[in-house]
Amino acid sequence: MFGLEKPAGQQEPGRSGGLPKMASVGDFNVLSSSIPATKVELSVSCRNLLDRDTFSKSDPICVLYTQAIGNKEWREFGRTEVIDNTLNPDFVRKFIMDYFFEERENLRFDFYDVDSKSPNLSKHDFLGQMFCTLGEIVGSQGSRLEKSIVGIPGKKCGTVIVTAEELGCCRDSVLMQFCANKLDKKDFFGKSDPFLVFHRSNEDGSFTICHKTEVVKNTLNPVWQAFKISVRALCNGDYDRTIKVEVYDWDRDGSHDFIGEFTTSYRELSRGQSQFNVYEVINPKKKGKKKKYVNSGTVTLLSFLIETEVSFLDYIKGGTQINFTVAIDFTASNGNPLQPTSLHYMNPYQLNAYGMALRAVGEIIQDYDSDKMFPALGFGARLPPDGRVSHEFALNGNPQNPYCHGIDGVMEAYYRSLKSVQLYGPTNFAPVINHVARYAASVKDGSQYFVLLIITDGVISDMAQTKESIVNASKFPMSIIIVGVGPAEFDAMEELDGDVVRISSRGRFAERDIVQFVPFRDYIDRSGNHVLSMARLAKDVLAEIPEQFLSYMRVRGIKPSPAPPPYTPPIHVLQTQI
Repeated sequence: MFGLEKPAGQQEPGRSGGLPKMASVGDFNVLSSSIPATKVELSVSCRNLLDRDTFSKSDPICVLYTQAIGNKEWREFGRTEVIDNTLNPDFVRKFIMDYFFEERENLRFDFYDVDSKSPNLSKHDFLGQMFCTLGEIVGSQGSRLEKSIVGIPGKKCGTVIVTAEELGCCRDSVLMQFCANKLDKKDFFGKSDPFLVFHRSNEDGSFTICHKTEVVKNTLNPVWQAFKISVRALCNGDYDRTIKVEVYDWDRDGSHDFIGEFTTSYRELSRGQSQFNVYEVINPKKKGKKKKYVNSGTVTLLSFLIETEVSFLDYIKGGTQINFTVAIDFTASNGNPLQPTSLHYMNPYQLNAYGMALRAVGEIIQDYDSDKMFPALGFGARLPPDGRVSHEFALNGNPQNPYCHGIDGVMEAYYRSLKSVQLYGPTNFAPVINHVARYAASVKDGSQYFVLLIITDGVISDMAQTKESIVNASKFPMSIIIVGVGPAEFDAMEELDGDVVRISSRGRFAERDIVQFVPFRDYIDRSGNHVLSMARLAKDVLAEIPEQFLSYMRVRGIKPSPAPPPYTPPIHVLQTQI
């Protein structure tokens, strides 16, 4: 999504100088300085572009823009090459972007017919544009999005096909096992207690620790247990980067004795067990002092096995659908919706806290749901005409079909409900959790995953039943997001979020952590920039979903379905670079 910060003095697109050569340099974003979930490569093709040249066909180029979260400003991310004389270009140069499930990344693809060497886009003919989100591309079947190009009134501008491919180098893990022979004896009364410490080298020559083995007690010829480490952690995907391995003798007081060290690389290790992977352990101090010093023992690689980790995107690409359900707290503790102090206040000029939370989370999730139809439920209200209290009623008033079209449809149904129901109580979560769990229990083959968003003021009445529901639901393909609005103490909600202590009910523990709780008040931006604060809210709320999703698939042994065959465009020649 965001690449490197623009170096000082780099020319802006559209100024004098050559066209930018890189299609993968964007702008650094403060919100996204976390480790990216993965990198994706975007390939762009067009069909039936407008023909702007009199004597030949257009010479198209694609320019990608990303949108800053705060001020909504569009910034150029990169450009493809120019392809001469075609209305059906398949651009070779790709856009490589960081992909975060939990962030909404708006993209704009602009197309131009290049008429000269000028890098200034205003000097070329505009052929139209396409707007989408990165999630929309990834969430499309086979991660292939086909959309009409728009932007020139009254003209058919053709279509664009954007395909996302997850970059593989970061996804491998390796399973390695080492042993050592004739290590130096460091303990006075016994042999050494050796362990290994692995470091990857950084660009600046420093080293970062990335793995420690267990200690093998009282031996100079240890065999350590096999361990698994991601290639990213070991060498950041750079196969020739130096890996330094230190050998220590463990001491109870923490002052472990240095036995020696050696260096290797991923490429060397990947040769597996061979004479190349027997390393002399060298202690530089000893080597400097003793003329006859040979080494302080040897370390041998016993096995090296590469495993490709399956990712969240593999399942999405294979067709797994994310089903999104909303449940809204209509209890009286929220306050009268006609009063400005109410959390449900129907302000004609801006969204209330419920509306903001709903839109922030829903707009991201909806990209992964092909039909964009969401069940929207309410709980804790008295319903017309007879005033019965319900803990799972359809916001659209249709219990047989509680589905709303898109987040806009959910918002509309929410406002309509506020006008027709009476806020009441108590605050029972269990019915809506059980409602979604019933659906999730019926589809356990990995083709669907359910996300329930509960927005509440946090005063819960059925804690024991809710815990029981969550423990039961942890066996099914579902996650629960709770957003707490208002000033209440949310201790009960923190307890449901099993990050610190795994939730249990009547002695049974949840099979996995499926609840994520965030208090809405932590995201109210004092400066009034709601766009930025809602982006942060969505980021924190959704960050755990891919891992929760994968934990279900792993426990059940469900592998991703194969993706549909990739789109192979017809071959065109005549490429030129400007």
